[in-house]
Amino acid sequence: MRRKNVFLLAAFAALLAACGGKPNLKFGDNEFPVQTVESTGSSTQTTYPAVIKGIQDVEIRPKVSGFITKLLVQEGQTVKAGQLLFVIDNSTFQASVRQAQAAVNSAKSQLRTAKLTYENSEQLFKRNVIGQYELQSAQNTYETAKSAVAQAQASLASAKEMLNFCYVKSPAAGVVGSLPFKQGALVSASSPQPLTTVSNISTVEVYFSMTEKDVLEMTKTAGNVSAAIASMPTVKLQLADGTIYNQRGKVVKMSGVIDQATGTLSMIARFPNPDKLLKSGGAGSIVVPKVSQGAIVIPQSYTAEVQDKVFVYTVGKDNKVKYQEIKVAPQNDGKNFIVTGGLKVGDRIVTHGITKLTDSMEIKPITEAQYAKKIAEAEKLGEIQGDYGKMKEAFK
Repeated sequence: MRRKNVFLLAAFAALLAACGGKPNLKFGDNEFPVQTVESTGSSTQTTYPAVIKGIQDVEIRPKVSGFITKLLVQEGQTVKAGQLLFVIDNSTFQASVRQAQAAVNSAKSQLRTAKLTYENSEQLFKRNVIGQYELQSAQNTYETAKSAVAQAQASLASAKEMLNFCYVKSPAAGVVGSLPFKQGALVSASSPQPLTTVSNISTVEVYFSMTEKDVLEMTKTAGNVSAAIASMPTVKLQLADGTIYNQRGKVVKMSGVIDQATGTLSMIARFPNPDKLLKSGGAGSIVVPKVSQGAIVIPQSYTAEVQDKVFVYTVGKDNKVKYQEIKVAPQNDGKNFIVTGGLKVGDRIVTHGITKLTDSMEIKPITEAQYAKKIAEAEKLGEIQGDYGKMKEAFK
């Protein structure tokens, strides 16, 4: 068995020797892969920090002061318009209603008496029993009694309205937010903090800000603000965990005023939210795509960045390289640059090994295919040598 292994090891060694017996396959003198610059369509994207809000966020505030006697909802609960949320102690307001009702009853009794007196005075006046003064006085008393009834009824309506304020209902359908006040808490109509917030999140509005420069570029291309908004592509929403929301949104509004502190304009994009995954108050990022036609796009790995400047090595007709600064668009996808200056279609650039180059160095250009073939051969040789080393160690 050992004799068989020795023969196998010898055969593997012969194969390794045939491949050169070296860990790496060397390139020829100054061989570097070179690519000719071409124009193409490109798609990049820019992200903007964003805040999520319901399409309707309604703060629920008490209109009367008192202790909460009933809390009828829970945080995150879906409620309907008109659904009862809280009950505030109403004993004082019920007493006010009873008192106002009693005042109405009293005023109506006085009105009936005044009416009888006035009607009787009319009969007496016709028979010349009383004069005009007595008749007018009876009429005035009757009119005053009618006004007193109207006033008492208004007070009753006001008292009933105050009583109704003790029953806090949702003005809109939506989802209940946080509940800072629990049963037994004292609340006030002047409190700065709402009882809760009800958010309609069937559709959400995502607020983000774009730079003045980006907005001007977009507006000049489209002609006006309305056309710019209409021409914007659908946008994506990156959630707080880094995932992309499964629904696309559309930008619907743009602020007309630039924030002087930040130099940005506020934008609003709307997203459908059928599964209620998005919550009002959440955070994320808006991803705005940008498509450029006839652009020069190169991988970032072809470049060197020094002090916020971007450089490539161009190759002249004499095959000498030049350390060339290029201008790139601020938006990129993290993998490619859109070149806006410093390169033109037909230029040749070095694509790999640029750290080994120096300005005016003469190279021997090879194609990307030749470079890939040499890399594959080197990797294959490395695998063979690795297997030989493992086998040799096993036979010790």
